[in-house]
Amino acid sequence: MSKHVLSLLVEDKPGLLTRVAGLFARRGFNIESLAVGTSELEGLSRITVVVNVDGAPLEQVTKQLNKLINVIKVVELEPDSVQRDHMLIKVKTDSTTRSQVLEAVTLFRARVIDVVSDALIIEVTGDTTKCAAFVKILEPFGIKEMVQSGVLAMGRGSKSITEKVLK
Repeated sequence: MSKHVLSLLVEDKPGLLTRVAGLFARRGFNIESLAVGTSELEGLSRITVVVNVDGAPLEQVTKQLNKLINVIKVVELEPDSVQRDHMLIKVKTDSTTRSQVLEAVTLFRARVIDVVSDALIIEVTGDTTKCAAFVKILEPFGIKEMVQSGVLAMGRGSKSITEKVLK
């Protein structure tokens, strides 16, 4: 199995996300990551889906996605596309461990968002492996809470997924 990143340009319509996710579920594909947000065009959103599947069945899902009425465009992004995760991590600290945690924050180019006497909330952005490595570094201190966005991805170069939609 291999990792595939799909970028979908869709109309902002209720129930569309359910229909998109349903296509993957009916094929027995587990969605590893799902991120949805507005695009640069009013009334259109962008969905980024990460799945681990063999190539051929994904082609069938891509064709079915293109048949959905509110789906404007489906693109499978190249492995060298720009891909980023975003995480917030609440980690336990005390007077003896705080400096070590802050050193890790600096090393990973993360940011401290909130400070209280016994914890820090840290924001980290980067590729999946960077975020996973940062979590491993923080685990010995005690992670109290963690939240992670889905992967956001965009193809490299000057082309845009909305390029032909605008014309």
